[in-house]
Amino acid sequence: MANLDVLKYLTNGPVIPAARTMEDFKTALTHTISPSVVLLFGDINTLPTLISQANEHKKRIILHLDLFDGVGKDKAGIKFLARLGIHAIITTKSHLCRFAREEGMIVVQRLFLMDSDSLRTGLNLVRNFKPDVIEVLPGSIPASVVEELVRETGLPIFAGGLIRTKEDVDHAIERGISAISTSRKNLWDDIMVVNN
Repeated sequence: MANLDVLKYLTNGPVIPAARTMEDFKTALTHTISPSVVLLFGDINTLPTLISQANEHKKRIILHLDLFDGVGKDKAGIKFLARLGIHAIITTKSHLCRFAREEGMIVVQRLFLMDSDSLRTGLNLVRNFKPDVIEVLPGSIPASVVEELVRETGLPIFAGGLIRTKEDVDHAIERGISAISTSRKNLWDDIMVVNN
């Protein structure tokens, strides 16, 4: 999305909550200060209610498209999601990134980095279609890889997967990761609303 600070739009701290269940989603909506929630569950039947609940709490849904059921993984499916009010997606599929960009969505390109070949392939993907954010898995990738991604793309880097402790979060941020997405509620502590 042009002229938008994507990081400020999606996160206001080192952690973005990722919800695997309705209970987790409600906790993320009502008990975190994060402006967005990564949606890791659901289908086309529950999405309108989830969007409505997010809007009530002034939160944005980042829809993990690869884990979502009932919407065609094609241009018409992306257009439908945009019409429903989805503003951001995560996907590994570059053709869906293009469709989402055409609909004005924020695009998070997910890359699985297991070795030098997957890094090279990921960089080529990102060069051919420049998403708004890259999300890397696992979240424990070396600082030199984060530096290369930032140097080669100029994009913010999110990380997810295998981040289990507060120290893991801190190490990822120290390595240059912009934010962590995690479903581990114990790592949401820094973004929890404190009730006095």
